[in-house]
Amino acid sequence: MDDSQVWEKLRAAHAAYMAATSPAYDEVLNEVAERIRAEGSIGKTDIGALLFWKRLRADTPWVSELMTWPEGRVREVTNGAVTAVNEGSLSVPDAAAAGRGALSPLPGFDTGDAFASALLLAAAPSRMAVYDRRAQTGLEALGCTLSPARGRYGRYMALVEELRLLAHRNGHAWLARDVDVALYWLGGPNQQPA
Repeated sequence: MDDSQVWEKLRAAHAAYMAATSPAYDEVLNEVAERIRAEGSIGKTDIGALLFWKRLRADTPWVSELMTWPEGRVREVTNGAVTAVNEGSLSVPDAAAAGRGALSPLPGFDTGDAFASALLLAAAPSRMAVYDRRAQTGLEALGCTLSPARGRYGRYMALVEELRLLAHRNGHAWLARDVDVALYWLGGPNQQPA
């Protein structure tokens, strides 16, 4: 698929997502992002709010284990992630990889990138994006390959940056979040066959 075809699919998916999604949907994300910006770390209340935003279950063993951690310890770990994803001297993919690695000591964050990426997006909303199964499927629909090997989130953000630059070349000043919602829409059941 050439760049013009990729762009058309991405643009159409973004427009469809925006038309179908309430502008209020990201209010929780935005509120949490503001708290993280002010605090410089992510607390258990923020993690709980992001679980709600991502519509995930909270009755899991990792949540129970995280609840046994003192708030100060959680914030100490997450401070490293917040610092990493906002480090301007790092490229976005390198900052993403560093931030993802910094979260790995938390219960439930050793593997898997979906929920970790939501925390990283909230920590750096102008730089990061959410990764999940639907984004993976969206990438595949565009002909992009992303392996599940360790370090996936940094590689994902490299692809998001390429797609963001494609949007820029087509006259659109997209954030990484714009790319991720387009990928989410492309990877969902609402997507019509091409």
